[in-house]
Amino acid sequence: MDSKSLDIKNEKIEKMKVLMPEVFTEGDKIDVEKLKLTFGEDVTIENERYVLNWAGKSEAFKVLQTTTTETLAPNKKESVNFDKTKNIFIEGENLEVLKILQKSYFGKIKMIEIDPPYNTGNDSFIYPDRFTETKEDYLKRIGEKDEEGFMLKEGLFRNNSKDSGHYHSNWLSMIYPRLFLARNLLRNDGVIFVHIDDNEVHNLRMVMNEIFGEENFVACFIWHSRQNVDSRSLTGSSIDHEYIICYSKSMETRIRGKEIDRSKYSNPDNDTRGAWMSSPMDGIATKDRRPNLHFNIINQESGLIYKPSPDTGWRFQKSTVEKLIQEKRILWPKNPNSKPRFKRYLNELENDYTGFSSMLDVDFTAQGTKELREIMEMETVKFPKPISVIKVLIQQGSTKDDIILDFFSGSSTTAHALYEINKEDGGNRKFILVQLPERISEDSEAFKAGYKTIADIGKERIRRVIKKINDEKKNKPKLFKDKELDLGFKVFKLKHSNFKLWRGDVIENEEELAEQVKVFENPVKGGAKEENILYELMLKSGYELTSKVEKKNGYYYVANDELVIILSKVNENILKEVIKAKPKKCICLDSLFKNNDKLKTNTVLQMKDAGVEFKTV
Repeated sequence: MDSKSLDIKNEKIEKMKVLMPEVFTEGDKIDVEKLKLTFGEDVTIENERYVLNWAGKSEAFKVLQTTTTETLAPNKKESVNFDKTKNIFIEGENLEVLKILQKSYFGKIKMIEIDPPYNTGNDSFIYPDRFTETKEDYLKRIGEKDEEGFMLKEGLFRNNSKDSGHYHSNWLSMIYPRLFLARNLLRNDGVIFVHIDDNEVHNLRMVMNEIFGEENFVACFIWHSRQNVDSRSLTGSSIDHEYIICYSKSMETRIRGKEIDRSKYSNPDNDTRGAWMSSPMDGIATKDRRPNLHFNIINQESGLIYKPSPDTGWRFQKSTVEKLIQEKRILWPKNPNSKPRFKRYLNELENDYTGFSSMLDVDFTAQGTKELREIMEMETVKFPKPISVIKVLIQQGSTKDDIILDFFSGSSTTAHALYEINKEDGGNRKFILVQLPERISEDSEAFKAGYKTIADIGKERIRRVIKKINDEKKNKPKLFKDKELDLGFKVFKLKHSNFKLWRGDVIENEEELAEQVKVFENPVKGGAKEENILYELMLKSGYELTSKVEKKNGYYYVANDELVIILSKVNENILKEVIKAKPKKCICLDSLFKNNDKLKTNTVLQMKDAGVEFKTV
């Protein structure tokens, strides 16, 4: 028994919900304008139009428009075949990572596949939430500072309970900027698949309509995900499905489709035109809609008359049917109550694929759990997607040499599926996975085994899949004949920039200005690793993380000598070698010219004369 007195406010709200559910938004919040409209008042809603809006949308726009100074640092120890592989695993907050990837991967990704939080009420995710508290309270709450004493980026990994007054708004503020930035990375013929359930499917469709354009909606795939009926539902229904929403970058893009079953074609009558299959003559339009498709077909040899169905008519107009009869392509039924069919020849196929069903009847969620348990040899992540689901999407959304991005990668099912497909068809698809280092429960079996985060589990799964495939190659080499598989992945971690940030906002007098200038005599932070600086400069110059890197005489050649980066020393001999290589661009640490302004001046002039873009940092 509840010992509290009656909550009069809550009692009234519950009664109002029964009478007027339309005036409520996000739980118990009342939309006053809708309430007035319900009672027939003459209310003018300014800027009235069809639009998706929520508390914090403007803040979400600010978040995605805010640039980042963060970078990605390589971690060879946790990688496999770092120097040769084209696959990438990035550990870090995905919004920041998406911002970092904008320059290097803009318009280069063929397919994006993500499984974001479904907003069930138990999810935790990072979202901008300044509309729920003051700026001062927010900064006090997170209380995090970097090594220079400045506040870290805003946003924390937080639980979004259904009791929150901004339950849907928080989720929308989380997903919107990520999808917006993700679209930038897609090629013009690219597609994106987003997993979701009933909690937010309605909002996701509207968000994606806004970002990708309603005209670029491809399909809402329905995956039969649950194997056994769930009897726990308060409504008596068992929700046995999830959705996978697909959009394209442009209207011309299509998914692959289902491969045509050529075994259905044969030539039992030795037709000189080759193998054929029997196809129905029924159409899809009523007589009111397409009167030219409603006519009688007569078999001149038997005299039988075949009438069209009133609901569908015929597939072809009368002149086309007469031509098919002349070419002896009509299959006349022996049963007068049946309909004639026509011969469809194999050599007339325009492509090898037909429409792909929006009903995905592949493995259940339980299979995903089994697969992960077998590869990891313990229970790790709950309800991972089965490999078969991701394989189907990869087959539909990509070809053999494409890049696939997953920035909610979880236990790395996408990487596992990609390796399996490449193994089967000899493809060279590459993945970029992004996963937040979300801490797992200290009571879990995985934590006790040494895994501290979801990212740790994802990386280990990839290593184990690589080992499994390598073992298969040794034991069954015939299966891998002529298949050069990329069995590796580079690990990068989200880090603060290796360079000091100029803080003009803290300068209030000459002494503070002099102090800032003194600090910036060497812009590189103390303890910064040379390799980390290298990759930061590569990224911020627009080069991919998998670009070829060669170290020669103490400096680096990137992307087949397109870019030269000098980080340790500089002299006339080095500069002559660089100019001789004729790179497009050369970047050098400014501190290497300390006390040698003459060399720097000569370098600028010589690089300009050689047509090399020269920059110092």
